[in-house]
Amino acid sequence: MPKSIQTIGIATVAVVTILALFVALQPADFRIERSVTIAAPSQAIYGYVNDLRAMEAWSPYAKMDLAQVNTYSGPATGVGATCDWQGGQAGRGRMTIVGAEPGREVDLRLEFFEPLETTNRVRFTLAPADGATRVTWSMEGHNGFVGKALGLLLDMDRMVGAEFEKGLTALKALVESAGHPGEERP
Repeated sequence: MPKSIQTIGIATVAVVTILALFVALQPADFRIERSVTIAAPSQAIYGYVNDLRAMEAWSPYAKMDLAQVNTYSGPATGVGATCDWQGGQAGRGRMTIVGAEPGREVDLRLEFFEPLETTNRVRFTLAPADGATRVTWSMEGHNGFVGKALGLLLDMDRMVGAEFEKGLTALKALVESAGHPGEERP
């Protein structure tokens, strides 16, 4: 084998090894969070985050893939409510409410099965804020090697955070235009 081909081979292996080490050393845990203040009591907002069907009215993820099919199971609201989805762009996944404190918090398990398999925690918190309610939408999880590599190529905080901001803006407009009957369900 000519020496130049050997040199190229060794250099290629060295570069791939360095890149793999660089990816492996990236932080695995992530958290994305956005907030908005809504001029309404928490009870007027809670039904929109504790009912997976109601999320379709304001979540940008419900509008991303027009071919997406949602299947709901379990109770209509609260712990155990589940939405399975499948779509061309959205892939396949499941969202399940795993914790709920009326007027304060909704905790969800977000599972993606395709195109990448991962499980994340999503949380909506509602906190009093000068006569209004501060709504925070957060997602946290743990990236494996592929997730870490994608994180180097894509700014996930900016991409996902932008969608959270769109959703929170839509939620704010929806709640503030609906009046404030103080009901927990939309």
